Amino acid sequence: MGTLRVGMVGLGVVGGGVAKILQESAAELARRSGRRLELTRVAVRDPAKSRDIALPAGIVTDDLAKVVEGDACDVVIELMGGTTTARDVVLRALANGKSVVTANKALLATHGAELFAAARQAGQTIAFEAAVAGGVPIIANLSQCLTANRIESLTAILNGTCNFILSKMHAEGVPYSDVIAEAQRLGYAEADPAMDVDGTDTVQKLTILAQLAFGAVADWATVPRGGIDTLDLADVRFAQQRGYTIKLLGVAQSTPTGVQLRVGPTLVKNERQLAQVGGAFNAVRVTADAVGELLYYGPGAGRMPTASAVVADLVDTAVGRARLTFDTLGLWDASAPGPAIASPADAIGRYYLRVIGDDQPGVLAQIAGCLAAQGISIASFLQHEPLTDGKLVPLIITTHDTTEGAAARACDKIAALESVQGKPVRLRIAD
Repeated sequence: MGTLRVGMVGLGVVGGGVAKILQESAAELARRSGRRLELTRVAVRDPAKSRDIALPAGIVTDDLAKVVEGDACDVVIELMGGTTTARDVVLRALANGKSVVTANKALLATHGAELFAAARQAGQTIAFEAAVAGGVPIIANLSQCLTANRIESLTAILNGTCNFILSKMHAEGVPYSDVIAEAQRLGYAEADPAMDVDGTDTVQKLTILAQLAFGAVADWATVPRGGIDTLDLADVRFAQQRGYTIKLLGVAQSTPTGVQLRVGPTLVKNERQLAQVGGAFNAVRVTADAVGELLYYGPGAGRMPTASAVVADLVDTAVGRARLTFDTLGLWDASAPGPAIASPADAIGRYYLRVIGDDQPGVLAQIAGCLAAQGISIASFLQHEPLTDGKLVPLIITTHDTTEGAAARACDKIAALESVQGKPVRLRIAD
């Protein structure tokens, strides 16, 4: 039985989990791989730092070259995060004849085309199951198990931090500001949670899924996205009264004009499975022509779930599955351009609107006129009791299907009315 020598860059939360699995499950992994998986080098910033995983003497180093350029490693696991040094690490590893396993969604979303071109030129592979949904094996399912299908749409909860916060807001009726503080105390949210709560993390993962499902190459920075950091508890309550739960959804959908992509807080009918995904969990609903609708669900982050996905990629690399998948799929291949990215303004859907208007006759007619001017019909309307000052009332409107562009224009017109205070809240509805 041969040995696959493994180098790793980064020994943080996930890196420690990977080392733990490699040590504690060595015999089982060897049986499944047909080769021993031996951790031979680990590059870190501070080798003297105390860690909760014991490694053999001489393995840990602060010299990246010993991992990415030396002859002690056959494959490199990149777990350092970021898009600058991590990019250099991956490129150097590939150039030195080493395949790569990574959990870095930002790196792939930003530099996927460059990195995969470099891997093809070097005759190496890149595996990335852990980059999108932690322990949920969505990459393997899209790239292998569902190859008999034409994917029609993906609708996904891809950020556990946001899902934890939204679950608490719904269950306990507490505002965002209180829940984010709790999430930080529990370790579900970073000290600076901006990339999670503003939708950036979700949109980066969504563009990776769109590449797998449709072959679409999207610049994540141009995909329309909204986060939960500005979500008002009032909208959570109004959604609940109407039988909906608000989730931060990433949606990728095949349309006649190309692939539609978007991320934002969305009202989901309570009876739908996605509405019932609670806590810091992820879920991906796949709709395909042959198999129909599938839901993949599980822990989307955390030490051991993410480490599980990393080691699974390592096993695939050892047995040759990663090579077969890499060569067959041709991901981020400039010579085989995929479908166009459709204009966000053309996306069709229903909307929830909350408008704060003067408590006087004729205001609803003015709002309805702004909607009608854009060809938008009202599905339902509810006027709540006046706010504390007695002069303003919240008006809750749901629309029939319209386009994103029409909805945005109508909201701009509504915001310009003298009888309306501020800009309307506009959220997607997924029935």
